[in-house]
Amino acid sequence: MSADLAQDNRDSAEVAEEELLRAQVYGLLARLLRAPPDDGLLAALADLRGDGGGFGDALNALAGAARESDAAAVAAEFTTLFIGVGGSERLPYASYYLTGFMNEKPLAVLRDDMARLGIARADGVTEPEDHLAALCEMMAGLIGGLFEETTETGDAAPVGLDGQKRFYDRHIGAWAGRFFADLQTSPSARFYRAVGAVGEQFLAVEGRAFDLAA
Repeated sequence: MSADLAQDNRDSAEVAEEELLRAQVYGLLARLLRAPPDDGLLAALADLRGDGGGFGDALNALAGAARESDAAAVAAEFTTLFIGVGGSERLPYASYYLTGFMNEKPLAVLRDDMARLGIARADGVTEPEDHLAALCEMMAGLIGGLFEETTETGDAAPVGLDGQKRFYDRHIGAWAGRFFADLQTSPSARFYRAVGAVGEQFLAVEGRAFDLAA
């Protein structure tokens, strides 16, 4: 991925390039699921270049969708998909996908893990924490070393790959791929069909990488 889309406050030398790229993708997905892109972000997305494979092809499709879209049209699409007055087309919440209802046990489990990792909901945010945008933001923070967990020796240390896998398996891996697949079939999706493809392909790569590292 060639566009500079991430805002990472850490010295890039402290995190391997591959990890920075992972955090960037999670950050991008969080941004696009949290709010529609403005003209500046659409212009940045239009410059994306994939490096081959399913994920690379999805990035290229997202770049094409960005070039063919304008911010006003994408904002209207976002409203229909995720906010709609008569009910949104898609509900990007872990509780809903895992239980069929909002604010269920998956949200409580997530809040326990957030407390353990020292993650707090930002002031002014009213969405439940199991919104996929928030979960992607958390994963980006875990990869970037922003959160710590207690090790077997009782010391606090940045969350490593094992901790990332636990968080991914508990809160993202079991359902988010289905959400992104569903997003691609949404009647109102145009630009967000490409976002769904990027999310689905990226999580497939993440899942395989975690399985290999286990």
